[in-house]
Amino acid sequence: MRRVALSALLVVAATSVAATEDPKPVFKPTEIKAPFLEQFTDDWSDRWTPSEATKKTPVGGETFSYVGKWEVEEPITPVIEGKKGLVAKTKAAHHAISAPFEKTIDFGDKPLVVQYEVQYQKGGNCGGGYLKLLEDGFQTAGKEFSDKTPWTIMFGPDLTCPGTKIHFIFRHKNPVTGEFEEKHLKQPPRPSIEKLTNLYTLVLHPNNTYDVLFNGESHNLGNLLEDFAPSVNPPKEIDDPDDKKPEDWVDQKKIADPDAKKPEDWDEDAPYEIPDEEAVKPEGWLDDEPEFIPDPDAEKPEEWDDEEDGDWIAPTIRNPKCDEAPGCGEWKRPFKPNPAYKGKWYAPLIDNPAYKGEWAPRKIPNPEFFQDLTPVKSLKPIGGVGIELWTMTEDILFDNIYIGHSVEDAKKLADETFHVKRPLEEAANKVANKVDEEEGEEEVSFKDDPVAFIRGRVFKFVDAAKVDPITAFKTQPETGAGLALAVVTFFGMIGALFGLVGGQQAPVTKVIHKED
Repeated sequence: MRRVALSALLVVAATSVAATEDPKPVFKPTEIKAPFLEQFTDDWSDRWTPSEATKKTPVGGETFSYVGKWEVEEPITPVIEGKKGLVAKTKAAHHAISAPFEKTIDFGDKPLVVQYEVQYQKGGNCGGGYLKLLEDGFQTAGKEFSDKTPWTIMFGPDLTCPGTKIHFIFRHKNPVTGEFEEKHLKQPPRPSIEKLTNLYTLVLHPNNTYDVLFNGESHNLGNLLEDFAPSVNPPKEIDDPDDKKPEDWVDQKKIADPDAKKPEDWDEDAPYEIPDEEAVKPEGWLDDEPEFIPDPDAEKPEEWDDEEDGDWIAPTIRNPKCDEAPGCGEWKRPFKPNPAYKGKWYAPLIDNPAYKGEWAPRKIPNPEFFQDLTPVKSLKPIGGVGIELWTMTEDILFDNIYIGHSVEDAKKLADETFHVKRPLEEAANKVANKVDEEEGEEEVSFKDDPVAFIRGRVFKFVDAAKVDPITAFKTQPETGAGLALAVVTFFGMIGALFGLVGGQQAPVTKVIHKED
């Protein structure tokens, strides 16, 4: 009966969990429209193509450069029913995948808005999470997409072992030389990135201003003409590469005074410290007691052979008498700073009469000078998006990618997705951390009090399941399995009981034939 009562208790606990559990929100594709909006629905593979780009090996053969696997699947700890994301699955591997736009996006009179989510589900350890907006004309490369594919903007997080930053880089064409140069944000945001989903947003306006947001909050607001290195516009003048510093040029500002002489009373050999003659040996100092003594409790091992192993010597321990007294052994005077110490003498410095100043090459007009006051409008149009990265971290999840022109629509999408998902993840993470903390605390063992042990585990599981049942099962699988087994046992016993009460039927006699 006691076992039946315990099973009933577990069933009641499980029922209370189910009754108090708030249903998960169910994923519904957004109705927001944009030039490119990806939520990785069932038809995602119609748009995205994993790279199969190859490269020559040193011996002349070919090998896959991008062996990292991609999957569209639910997160490890799902908080929205039916929601999936694009996941980079392979640890310590190159990953690459891309998708074209239906129409080319140029940088004209509308702002460019890039927004998406990244979740480092296993934590961060040297892993990229950035997007590349591919230059128009290369978005259809698909299986040939690689690090060599031209892109216009690169944006997103990068865990750089150690350290974290949000990249914002654009490729700008020099109209004089025709060459492209990468322009890096001088002071990129460096937020703390944990295992939860984070939202990254870039807004680039036609007037050259930009805004980088992390989880909806602005972290960098500035101008392309001021905040990037190398700068968009080169200097008008440069150093003359052919100008050389004259051999007789003196750029040493100070010199030792040639007329200075060391004072006669300057003793360079005087020590830095001397014994303190005023120090007195503390009362009670044990001069005749050694600091360490043989361990009186140590015994020679039975297997010790003096002829083969030599004389056995007991290990030493600190003399306990020394801990009770100011000290043991020979007392020595402490040292103190020597008031006569002056150190090595050096002549004082004076202004160099031959000093001509810091030499610098003369300036000449920059042959590659140009002035682009509207670099945003000079950017190459984009025709697709790609994810190309190297990572030591597996299970990096990408989701809810928005690339368009409306800041308001991007915010609406974030309200529908990120701002629903993030609080649920934080609650689940809080429960998991609480469980970890409680498991670290001392609890009653099963041997000492089995009833209290089981009761404590059950109540802990019930508290966790009220917040998130899935997390509760993942963090306490033994308790969850025990509850499930108890439910099965309980209903099995009920079924057996009713079978015994109402199953008294006459036995069926089977006719056995000779052939049988």
